[in-house]
Order: sequence, then structure tokens, then C-alpha cells
Amino acid sequence: MSASENSSPDVDVIVVGAGFAGMYLLHRLRGLGMTTRVLEAGDDVGGTWYWNRYPGARCDIQSLDYSYSFDRELDEQWQWSEKYAPQPEILRYAQHVADKHDLRRDITFGTRVSSATWDESTSRWHVQTSTGEALVGRHLVMATGCLSVPKEIDIDGTARFGGDVYLTSRWPHEGVDFTGKRVAVIGTGSSAIQSTPIIASQATQVTVFQRTPNFSIPARNGAVPTAKRAAIDAVGRDAYRESQRWSGAGVPVERSMVSALAVSEEERLAAYEQAWQTGGIVEFIGTFSDHLANPEANALLAEFVRNKIRSTVNDPVVAETLCPTTYPIGSKRLCVDTNYYETFNLPHVRLVDLHKHPISTITETGIDLVDESIEFDAIVFATGFDAMTGAVVSVDITGRDGVSLKQAWSDGPMTYLGLMSYGFPNLFMITGPGSPSVLSNMMVSIEQHVDWIADSLATLRTDGFDAIEPTPTAVSGWVQHTNEFADITLFPQANSWYMGANVPGKPRVFLPYPGGVDAYRRVCDEVVAQDFLGFERSGPAGTKTVDGVIRRLAPDVGVMLQMMSELNLPTMDSMSPADARAFSALLAQSSPTGPEVGEIVDGVLPGPGGDLAYRLYRPATAGPHPVVVYFHGGGWVLGDATSDDPFCRDLCVRTDAIIVSADYRHAPEHRFPAPVDDALAA
Repeated sequence: MSASENSSPDVDVIVVGAGFAGMYLLHRLRGLGMTTRVLEAGDDVGGTWYWNRYPGARCDIQSLDYSYSFDRELDEQWQWSEKYAPQPEILRYAQHVADKHDLRRDITFGTRVSSATWDESTSRWHVQTSTGEALVGRHLVMATGCLSVPKEIDIDGTARFGGDVYLTSRWPHEGVDFTGKRVAVIGTGSSAIQSTPIIASQATQVTVFQRTPNFSIPARNGAVPTAKRAAIDAVGRDAYRESQRWSGAGVPVERSMVSALAVSEEERLAAYEQAWQTGGIVEFIGTFSDHLANPEANALLAEFVRNKIRSTVNDPVVAETLCPTTYPIGSKRLCVDTNYYETFNLPHVRLVDLHKHPISTITETGIDLVDESIEFDAIVFATGFDAMTGAVVSVDITGRDGVSLKQAWSDGPMTYLGLMSYGFPNLFMITGPGSPSVLSNMMVSIEQHVDWIADSLATLRTDGFDAIEPTPTAVSGWVQHTNEFADITLFPQANSWYMGANVPGKPRVFLPYPGGVDAYRRVCDEVVAQDFLGFERSGPAGTKTVDGVIRRLAPDVGVMLQMMSELNLPTMDSMSPADARAFSALLAQSSPTGPEVGEIVDGVLPGPGGDLAYRLYRPATAGPHPVVVYFHGGGWVLGDATSDDPFCRDLCVRTDAIIVSADYRHAPEHRFPAPVDDALAA
């Protein structure tokens, strides 16, 4: 039977993946009365926690936060044993949820989706599986996870090795005993940092091959902290869960408004030390407001961690090799460890710097470096994933006009909200590229995406539409907004899997949305409130297109306005000129100081209405220098020659020019054209 003849779908929704995303989506769709089939490659639920069973595997978000919020009984029934739950416990949790809600009856295990093709004539997705089954569905949802497709191993000779070979991402379910073995660990990402101490506790020899060192902080793992439980009890379970949804990273922590450069060194180090002793990646990076935006602030935090490494590792050469120096801290995912750095003090553990001693080839008996041969009984590849996009494009998805998703994303993923892509109607992605995803507590982001998709499908049905697709304008606008947001951060400065830089040939673009869980949720809600802005819907009710761009404001301006809103500050137009000037001066005092310059000179120059103050910034380099005359902002009402001091310092250093910041007479005391006359005089 042809696709056009088979107009009746087998199910309303086909879901790919039975991890936490696929499980919750199945539960939601059942509640809406929609028929659903979930296809899962593994033999049980759990997704990443089904596959990733390497020694020491555990979540880097606290268990009480990394859990479902949709079922209040779960919080009452399930008691986590540790602050950071280990993989077996998280998998048992997923299995418990599947049992509680009888999810497995709609999940087909041991089945991969090999292809999916959109039929424009019937508005259906036709799916082929690895078992030969063909399915037809109205909607297709990729709940395949952000870190689920292992990166291909690109080391010569891998297939020749005669010993045992393991991938941390595909660990044997029965476990591995390394007792008495010589083990090579290739990679120093999160899985290596978690597994190396445990492997070293068993093996007689461990050699860790490091290409790029990673920043890692102690997990301080143990029983679930009583303070955490008390904080939840104090506000109530429901209020706490709501605060997760409206937090920056899906973890309710107070957002710092203070620059790392605005406090004394003693205050700064004390704050870092407290965060180091407490543990928690969100809390550590968020100690001050500008670690991911200001290189100078970032460098202070990075050096704090490097000093911790130096004080922990006995061999100073090994310690320096373990110290990251080529990218800002936090621009790669910060790791959480238990005794990782201490492991390199053990006599049978060795670190090999691949920049100094590259691998030539893997042999039948071990690994040949360019200057040495080492024999091993086992090799562990902790080489990471084809993140964010790998699992989606690994399926042969063909949209309108025979265009594949892989082709459409050849220069980088093009999505609207990380949820959908133009040319692929009724295809949804959960925590896809362009959403907070891996920069957040994934459970919070998963639930938000599932709720948005389920609610949108219900609205679609109610309004008489059977297809939905983003417009090209909306997609390009969202991609631009995401890129602009990334560009005001330090994220693009690292060759990370956030950028797709770990996979040869993959387009180098920033994949997640860096604006925060709360800001992103606000965007998604606004899209729906504006009658699905950026989407075209079609069906028996006709076609309805509400084209447009959801975020046109520059991200840095948006962040500033949002911070002012959160501070509940009075608006400038509600103040008297004197109060507005005092308030402006107070804000300027909290700004971080700019870089050092060669010389700063304060003086006055003659103006039409009397002397005008100026501040001159001279570069530290030998002249001659060009001269730039700068007039401070403030709408002709606020500010003076020194109010933009940090900016003028930075401008002086970056341009190697003399900067003269000149004052002018202000309104309303001095009417136009007084400031223009003063500017001409300056």
C-alpha cells in the first residue's frame, strides 16, 4: 500500500527513546488520550542511565533536584541515598517510575529507528525500525538525549588491540574487574574523571592519556544534606519545584548580582573556598555574577582551581599538566569528582600529556607513543559523545521535498526554540540544540519541553489543525538570538562539545541556549500567548501563519533590563534629576574596575558656560597615539567625565588610543543646545 493510500495513522505520536524524556512524554500523552508508541534501542527504560554504567558514574546535579516533579507521590515514596545519586540508583528510579505508571506496555525495546520520512500528502510520518517494522504516526518526537551517541574513536590501530576494550558510554552491564591488570584510560572528560579513581583502586597499573585537562571540583558526596531537605521543607515541596522552573539553571540558588572584581581579594577567596568546600557546579560558577562573561573575573576563579590542583598533586610537573590553561573555566562543562586529583599521587598511576607525547598507534599489545611503547591488558576509551545533534541526525530523517535533516543542518542545527526545524512538520525534539538542555538541570528542561509539546498537541487538535511547523523567519531569528547570546559569554572560546569541536568535521557553532532556564521558559510561554508566534499550523481548519521573531532585543540589553526588573528598582523617569544622578552614580560604583592603563589625568578645559571636567586615559605603550574624545551616556541628564571609567579604560587598552572623557552641561538646568556646544568646545 502506498503512503498516500494509508491515510490512517497507526498512532498519534511516535516517540524515539525511553529515557526520562520519553517516559514522561508517554505519561502526558496518555493523559490527553493520544495513542503513542515509544521505540527504545535498549532493553529497558533509563536512557543515558541505562547505557552509562562505567565505574563511578553518577549525576552532577543533586538527587533532590535531578528528579521528576510531575508526580508528587514520587517525592514522598522515593528516598535518595546520596547527595549525588550513582547510576544504579538513578536507573532503579527510572524503573520505579515505569512500574508505577505502567509505561512499558507502550514501549518497544531492543528497537532502533533507522529512518523517518514525512508524507506531505497525508501529513504523516512513516517510520522504519531496525526490526523491519513500519509505523505511521501523526507526530514524531525525538527523545533521544543530548549525550547518547558515542563519538567515533579516531585513533589509528584501535581494532588491532588484543586485550580488553571498553567505552565508558557502552559499559558491560555485568561490570568489569580490573584487579591485577594494566589499564590505559584515554580521555580526561567527566566519565574519565569519575571512573579513574575506581579503576586505580583495582588495577596494578593505570596510565591516563590526556589531550586537554578539565576543571573539576570535589563532589563532597555523602548522604543527602540535611540543609537541602530543610530548605525544601521550609518553603514546601510545590514552591520549591516551582522555584526550580524559574531559576537560571534549574537549580534554585540565589543569583549573584556582584562582580568578582567588585570585592576584596579576601572576600573573593573566602567565597570561592566556601563554594569549593560545599560542592555543586551551579553554585561554584555562580559565586559571582560575571565568571562566564568577564575574562578577568573568570581568570581569578580559574587560578583558584589551579592552585587547588597544585596543592593536591604532589608532583609539581604532573600538577601543572593537570591544570587547564587554554580556555576559560566553565566554558567546558565543569566536572565533579571524588579524589580524582589525589589519584595521581598513587605510585601505580601515571599521566601522559598527549601534546608532548602523542599516540602513534595502538598495537596488538598496547599503545605506541612517538617516543615510547607501553603494554596494556585493557584500554578504556573515555572519548565522549557526538553531543546534542548526533542522536537526532543519526536517524535518516527526511522532511519536505526530500531534504534530510542532516542536509538541513549541514552548517549547524537550525531550530526554533530547540523544539522544531523548518521543513520538518510535526517533528519535535526534546532538549534539542537551541534550548538550555546541557546548561541546565536536565530534568527541569525535559519536563518543560514535554509539557510544551503535549500542551501544543492538545491545542492543535482542539483548534482543528493536524500539522505545525516553524517559519524560516522564526528559525533564523532564534538561531541569531542564540548565537548573539553565546557571543557575549566566554563559551565560544573553548573547543568543547558545546561547540561541536570534539567531532572532526562537525560545524563549529554553540549548540545549547545560554540565556537560562527561566528566560527560555518565558520565551516559550510568550510564543504560545502570541498565538504560536513563529509557527504555521494547517489542517481541516485551514492554514494559520503567525510569522515573526520572538526576541529582537540584543541579549546584553535584555539581561540588564531583566536584572533591573528583578531588583525592583525605581524607573529613572520617576525620579528627580538629583535622585536619578545619585542613583546612577551608585550603580557606577558597583561596576567592576577596568584594566590598568599607562596614565590617568584629571583636568578641566574651557567651555562656553565655564570649565568642563575631563579625564584622560593614556596607553602604556610608546606613542604617538591617536586621540578619541568620548562623551558619556546618560541621555543628556546623567553622568560625568568619570562615570564610564571602566569602559574608557577598556577602550584605551583595546584601541591603543588616548581616550579623553569629557563632561558637558546637563538638562534640565541647561537646555539644548548646551551639551552640543560643550561637545564642540571639547
